[in-house]
This record gives sequence, C-alpha cells and structure tokens, in this order.
Amino acid sequence: MRGRDLISGLPKEIKLNDSQVRSALARSIRIIVNNIKITIEETPPELVADIMSRGIVLAGGGALLRNFDKLISEETQMPVRVAEDPLTAVARGAGVVLEELDSLAAVLVDTDFEKTPR
Repeated sequence: MRGRDLISGLPKEIKLNDSQVRSALARSIRIIVNNIKITIEETPPELVADIMSRGIVLAGGGALLRNFDKLISEETQMPVRVAEDPLTAVARGAGVVLEELDSLAAVLVDTDFEKTPR
C-alpha cells in the first residue's frame, strides 16, 4: 500500500495482509451494521414489511466489501443485495430524480422544515 507517512510527510510504501485490513475496518463495520439495525427498529411496520419482501440494496464503495451483504442479512434477518454498479448507483439515481422532478414531486421530501431533522 502506498501513501504518505503522517510523521515525516514523505511518501511511504508498506505491506498489509487481509487480516490487518479486516481488523482496521471491524469497528466501522460494526457501527454501520448497528445503525442499520437501529434504523430498522425505528421504521414504521408497513415499510419494514416492504423491505422484508424487496430487500435492502447496498450502494457505494462499502457495498464492495467482501461478504458485507451477507453480514447485514444475517444481522437484520432481511434479504440484502449489492446494487448493479454500486460506485455510481447514487449519482445515477439522483440523475433519474432530476430528470423526473415534476412527476416525482408528490413523493419528494419538502425542504421547508420548521426544525432541523435528526
């Protein structure tokens, strides 16, 4: 792995093995999974029923972590799949929304909040 040495500021190359990378990511992955579970617990039952039948779709770079979808599925007892081309899925979806703004206006969130959402 190549990067910059934080102490000297100079470029540096080190070798990492997969167990070191897994260890470094473990805490962050646990936090993500716990937050998914908390979100599901706070989600209205009718929406949870839809998620149970359609599944959770992972997008973004984190979706490419090996077996991350399986871990989330085991922890939530819900089907989980990785989006097609997860690295660009969010940007492509936002583009679709912008192209269909008028027809989607009824389902989009109003931005005139009286208080900041949490």
